[in-house]
Amino acid sequence: MLTTLVVVVTPGTGVVYTLAAGLSHGRRASVVAALGCTLGIVPHLAATITGLAALLHTSAVAYETVKYLGVGYLLFMAWAMLRDKEALAVAQEAEPRPVVRVIASGVLVNLLNPKLTMFFVAFLPQFVPAGASGSLGAMLRLSAVFMGLTFVVFVAYGMCAAAVRSRVLARPRVMTGIRQVFAACFVALSARLAVA
Repeated sequence: MLTTLVVVVTPGTGVVYTLAAGLSHGRRASVVAALGCTLGIVPHLAATITGLAALLHTSAVAYETVKYLGVGYLLFMAWAMLRDKEALAVAQEAEPRPVVRVIASGVLVNLLNPKLTMFFVAFLPQFVPAGASGSLGAMLRLSAVFMGLTFVVFVAYGMCAAAVRSRVLARPRVMTGIRQVFAACFVALSARLAVA
């Protein structure tokens, strides 16, 4: 539980995405973004259960492909954050983004995150008895705890961002700075991923 909490609380792409949603569109959007990021864990779980994650772990080409797709997506997110002034536009009557679009972006943010694959391949299976009759159920239970904790922590991050949303409403320079910081975070996360 402690390691899971550390992995979830440590800011990464999902946290940055949820913070951006909370700042730009408020509480509802931050909860939906947190849900999308949490659902982005499901493919990693499925890959682990079916053995695809082990293949990624043993195949350098497959792992590097996923890794550089993730790097590319993070750089795209940074570019979009800088280019699109509406990405973090804060207004009293901000039109909510479609739920499906917010969830899809959240899933993509975590789908191309090899950190999650490594967590599910290298760490979580240590707590599941190999070859035991209840190993699948144990893996699903542990994964459910990880996903539940992810959702709760990301919602907390998003709610904090939404709480300060009104304070930055009248300060466009602050929002420009925040947009630049988020873009820099995506670039830094992509660089860290590239050298991992």
